[in-house]
Amino acid sequence: MRFTVICVGKIKEKFFREAVDEYSKRLSRYVTLNIIEVGDEMTPDGASEGLRLSILEKEGKRILSKIGDNDSVVCLEINGKKLSSEELSGWIEGSAVSGRSNLCFIIGGSLGLHPMVTQRADLHLSFSDMTFPHQLMRVVLLEQLYRAEKIINHEPYHK
Repeated sequence: MRFTVICVGKIKEKFFREAVDEYSKRLSRYVTLNIIEVGDEMTPDGASEGLRLSILEKEGKRILSKIGDNDSVVCLEINGKKLSSEELSGWIEGSAVSGRSNLCFIIGGSLGLHPMVTQRADLHLSFSDMTFPHQLMRVVLLEQLYRAEKIINHEPYHK
């Protein structure tokens, strides 16, 4: 199975990079993991709605260019479906059983995701009603993917 995580922007903080590296290492035992960072656009304070949509469109085009035709796409969205860790692991396992072995997880930038990206999604996933920095969300996603793999493989970790 292959997981691709497409993220808008780079991680600047050392502690986030170290956490991403740790969960990437842990996941490598179970899946092929590819993390792709696409460029983010600067959003000035007080940006007009038109400028915000233009920024989202530019970032969205960069994201879509990295998604394969046969990839199953999961967009992380505040208004997405909330799943337990067991439900997420079941969805991942079901994807593998049905022949969808390339799962692509999308994390937008500070403005979120353009509708052209969310329309491509097979699953709209929310981790909370709260808003998180996209750098932290990358760590949380990788931890949950690792937890899902441990559940799928009936290994201790998930409590």
